[in-house]
Parts: sequence; structure tokens; C-alpha cells
Amino acid sequence: MTLLKGAELAAEIAETLPGRIAKLSRTPVLAIVRIGERPDDLAYERGAKKRMEKLGLRAETFAFPAEIGENDFLREFDRINRDPGIDGILLMRPLPDGISGEKVLRVLDPAKDLDGISLTNMALVFRGDPCGFAPAVAEAAVRLLKTAKVPLRGSRVTIVGRSEVVGRPLILLFLRENATVTVCHTKTVDLPARCREADILVSCAGRRNLIGKDCVKPGAVVVDVGINTDEEGKLCGDVNFDEVKELASMITPVPGGVGSATTSVLAEHLVAAAERRAHG
Repeated sequence: MTLLKGAELAAEIAETLPGRIAKLSRTPVLAIVRIGERPDDLAYERGAKKRMEKLGLRAETFAFPAEIGENDFLREFDRINRDPGIDGILLMRPLPDGISGEKVLRVLDPAKDLDGISLTNMALVFRGDPCGFAPAVAEAAVRLLKTAKVPLRGSRVTIVGRSEVVGRPLILLFLRENATVTVCHTKTVDLPARCREADILVSCAGRRNLIGKDCVKPGAVVVDVGINTDEEGKLCGDVNFDEVKELASMITPVPGGVGSATTSVLAEHLVAAAERRAHG
């Protein structure tokens, strides 16, 4: 079994960014917008800020109380969205009840939407247009496999999860690589049987220990995109690592896998957004 860590992809990205940043007239700035203090949001925020700082970029957090009203949040978000000093926005989702995600996505500037959640970027990703930013987590998962030279063309890929943030974009990104894609979720009948058909199994359902040894065929590549916490508050994924590692040929750890590469992809998107703004 080989651990499929995000460090190699992160290193590749880190090599390319300094020269691009040096050509800009100022340091690109990322706005991290968060409502409340969900543990997975806080973990992603810490990782993103640490990565930005390491790469010579800036990240600012705009945190709002969980009880903020929709109108108040939309007003504050519009101010962030219009700020000329901000090059990219990372909006932590899901948003709490009472705040319409659709309203927020309608006003989000696609040029600053680094995580591919605006309607414009979603459409561009659907068409396979490289001008659109794909969600960073989904892009990182696919690029992690490509960096490790895992064959994607013709491979049977099973994705467990169907969210707009990860699962659905993954379908498009794997199809772009000519993989054969099956989509499952927590309501799938006989989920283990469907998962055992996969050469590459990707779980992004957000449910701890959803994927056990009964879900993995020997030699499969397992990519754990889940971000959960255990009884002790430690980060863990969707995959029961101790069970699955005996069967998988390659597996991503949590933490240290897709998440560590995701923040690097996000940084790459930030620099690209700043470059586009600089060039009009």
C-alpha cells in the first residue's frame, strides 16, 4: 500500500507560483468568508491561511456570527465582493439556515470565485472551459491522481457523494480525463457492492467511517475527500483507514492527503485571478 499524500502536488505548485507573483504589482489577497465556527470550516481556514502565507500570498478572514440575518450578511458580502483590494473569495459552505445560498451565488463575482461555486464558473466547468475555476477540492483530488501517475483514461471511478462542492464537479473532471464514472451516495442500495466495482474509489459524502473494507476491491486506489471529526475532535475522513489500507494499492490519508493539496490549488487560483485582473 502506498500513501497518496498531497505534498508532491503542493511542491509542484509551489515551484511555479513565485515567478508569477513577482510579475504582479502587488501581493494577491484572498478573502475567507465564514459564518459561525464549524470545525471543518475552521480546519480548512487554518490550512488555507498557512498555505497562503508560505507561498507569499495574503489571506484575510471575514467571520460572522452564526445568528447573522440574511440581509445583514448580503450587505457585508457585497462589500467584500466589491472591494478592489481583494482578488479572490473563498466562501465556507454550507451556509446556515435562513441565508439563501442562491442569493449569495448570484452576486458573487465570477472573477473572484476561486472555488467554482458561482453560476458562471459552474457553467464553464460543465463545458470544459479552462477559464472557469473548478472547486479546489475536486480539482486537487483529480490532480493528485495524475501527479501519482494513476491511470484515469478508461478506469472505473466510483464517487460516493453528490454535493455541488465536490461530488458533482468530480463527475465532470473525471469525464474530462475519459474515465468511466459511477455516482453513489448514502441512499444508494447496496453501496458496498457498487464501490467494489471501482478501480478508483473517491468518497466525499462527509460521513465518518462510511467506507470500510467491504467497499474496496483489492488493489483499488482510494481517495478520501471527507472532512469529519472523531470523538476526540481529531480530523478524519470518510474512510476507515485502518481497515481499508490492507486492501488498497494507494490511499490518501486524512489529514495530509487531498486537503493539503487543496489549499495549494486554491493559491494557484488566487494568483490566476490576480493575473486576470491585472491584464484586464
